[in-house]
Amino acid sequence: MAFEERRDPESVRTVAVVGTGLIGGGWAAHFLRMGYDVIAYDPGPGAQDRLNALVDRAWPTLKRLGLADGARRDRLGFSDSLTEAVSAGDFVQECVPERLDVKIGVLADIDVAAPDGVVVASSTSGYTMTDMQSACRTPGRFVVGHPFNPPYLIPLVEVVGGRATDPAAVTWADRFYRHAGKTPLVLDRELPGFIANRLQEAQWREALHMVAAGEATVGQIDTAITHGPGLRWALLGPALTSHLAGGHGGMAHMLDQFGPSLHDPLTRLDPPEFTDELRERIVAGCEAAAGGRSVAELEEERDAFLVDLLLLLERHTGRWGRRSAPPHRD
Repeated sequence: MAFEERRDPESVRTVAVVGTGLIGGGWAAHFLRMGYDVIAYDPGPGAQDRLNALVDRAWPTLKRLGLADGARRDRLGFSDSLTEAVSAGDFVQECVPERLDVKIGVLADIDVAAPDGVVVASSTSGYTMTDMQSACRTPGRFVVGHPFNPPYLIPLVEVVGGRATDPAAVTWADRFYRHAGKTPLVLDRELPGFIANRLQEAQWREALHMVAAGEATVGQIDTAITHGPGLRWALLGPALTSHLAGGHGGMAHMLDQFGPSLHDPLTRLDPPEFTDELRERIVAGCEAAAGGRSVAELEEERDAFLVDLLLLLERHTGRWGRRSAPPHRD
């Protein structure tokens, strides 16, 4: 069944959060910070107390980050009834445990209870919406809204529909999340694990291989990222970082110079076939991401960002390798 918009994304007032563990509680805190009424539901013993404790812990951080007009801690409500919680929501964020059978059943129950035209987003970290919406009567309004922990601080939310999802529901969710202070990333196609989790998982599996083989310790792996590529990725991501590695020739020069190394044993992942078409897509993608900025301009932005980030890192960890004073010279 097609999705029919019930209300404008920017006029949402109440968000229903179903499941209030680490992710659901984090979503609740975020929506409270952005000035929404939140009605939560979780049948687990002690769920309300745990939710209140999570929001209480997060609230000073959220105040420091900045509260939207009307944001108040007391706009959080808790219901003992799924039907009551969902029927009150202008948008539903589902956050139940990551088991496919549970997701299918809960989304079907939400479908029965949610008013017509209300978009329902799942916080799943890997399942496809096609699989999860299989028992829903009105699957057109169901989308994935995958956050990163903690949802009240990390802006990214990956948005994608299933085969039965109406594209208009994806567009609606994109607009809603953007208005709600998130950075939505709408996927071009459905993909298990989405984009960010697949990148994260590839790195994690390589880390496990290195620890298992005695090639690196856990501490070495974390330091390699926090004091290495992770600093640059925070601003540019891996593609534009590599674009700068090509100097004034950018990504095209980098690929031509280092493309053959894709077959070196630098990771346990097999590379795709490096065709001319793939090369052109990567180069064009970097040019689009650069948005007209030259390599020199990007380098200047990167360097200014890294100085700020290194000083911040020093303030929080007390280290990044800077000497306390330069050596004395006569």
